[in-house]
Amino acid sequence: MPTTPDSTLALKAALDVSPTNIPLRLLLADTLLVLDRIDDAEKALKDGVSRTPNDPRLSIGLAKVFLKQGKYAAGVMACEGALVREDAPAEGHLVFSKLLLRSGETERAAEAYRRAVDLDGSLAEDELAGQLATHLKPNYEDIPYGDDDFDDFDDFDGRIPVSQFDQSGESPAEIERPKINFSDVGGMEAVKEEIRLKIIYPLAHADLYKAYGKAIGGGLLLYGPPGCGKTHLARATAGEVKAGFIVVGLHDVLNMWVGNSEKHLNKLFEQARRNAPCVLFFDEVDALAASRADFRHTNARTVINQFLSELDGMTASNDGVLVLAATNAPWHMDSAFRRPGRFDRISFVPPPDAPGRAAILQLHVGSKPAGNIDFAQVAKATADHSGADLKSVVDRAVEAKLQDAMKTGVPKPLETKDLLAAAKTVKPSTREWFSDARNYALYANDGGQYDDLATYLKMK
Repeated sequence: MPTTPDSTLALKAALDVSPTNIPLRLLLADTLLVLDRIDDAEKALKDGVSRTPNDPRLSIGLAKVFLKQGKYAAGVMACEGALVREDAPAEGHLVFSKLLLRSGETERAAEAYRRAVDLDGSLAEDELAGQLATHLKPNYEDIPYGDDDFDDFDDFDGRIPVSQFDQSGESPAEIERPKINFSDVGGMEAVKEEIRLKIIYPLAHADLYKAYGKAIGGGLLLYGPPGCGKTHLARATAGEVKAGFIVVGLHDVLNMWVGNSEKHLNKLFEQARRNAPCVLFFDEVDALAASRADFRHTNARTVINQFLSELDGMTASNDGVLVLAATNAPWHMDSAFRRPGRFDRISFVPPPDAPGRAAILQLHVGSKPAGNIDFAQVAKATADHSGADLKSVVDRAVEAKLQDAMKTGVPKPLETKDLLAAAKTVKPSTREWFSDARNYALYANDGGQYDDLATYLKMK
């Protein structure tokens, strides 16, 4: 079909008749991109996502648009949500790689690129491979296997990543003893109070809770835009109650050997139980707790079932095990994780408010050479900025001061004007997340789980 304005009119007319026709919508978006009508392509795909939010092709298409627009954080989030599904297109991993590379996450970009090429060799790009060359060292070992050994892995090619896992089922995890507490977390007072009610008070008043037959433990799910301090808050929670802290990432659990992922989960929970009180923190939990309906293979479902079993304490008591999890996309999680005793409380972690931004800026300036900075003024100029954005503001202000010092030979302290100048160069990354999250708060909130997000959006 020729890429002319008339062709887009024909495609739009056809889409009006069949608005859930995904191939037709993708064709329209691709045509708009060729015509350099990027904003129109974004609008068409977002409309598709609002109608069929669980189709990964639309999310990957939207990520391609974000890549062209330079909205890398939004693109990464769109890919992360889509790639947990086994029917996600291989091209999604390639788009994910490009977004990660432009976000400065070169190692993860290399992993995504390797995955894309493994799934579809035609996706190889010499220029991208060259940019990732230092992180694309061979890390696979050929091994013989029988046809019946890996029935659940359609894309298994006879190679295993020897650098990460073996057949033993071992899953090493470090137990931290965080030295930070809530005083080191700027803002987030509502979320802190939720954590106090769910986690801190039961530990501080254990006898009272036991008298009422209330177990000490349970799960709390933190969600919100990336960079707003969910991991930092979880670590501070462990420090607040002087508990051990175990961070669990995907690489700590997932293993291509059948049964090993379940063993890893069990070992992690057992380790937390032995070291209670202990905070077990699952980062990017939506990748481990995605809806079972999205998976074709039994082995993926059994990992989720094992996770649910561990949360329920089916084989051992979870008394004193505090489970926190963070996600940017709670709408991709299996609804079973929301039942009582599991992640029955879900807390929205918004971007910091003005007093919170001022506190975060003050923390990041810390012991750096600084004059009498008006943090309230800088906070006012950084609306919608995440904690990570605010750190970037301080970093850029410091870099500018260092450049001046190199020229003049005289180091000068940071001032309010330096932070204000830096703030103009850092765009708030949270706006991209909210543009996607709004659809779920408006159209997928029948159970009221996103009421706090909906309330926040009405306040904006």
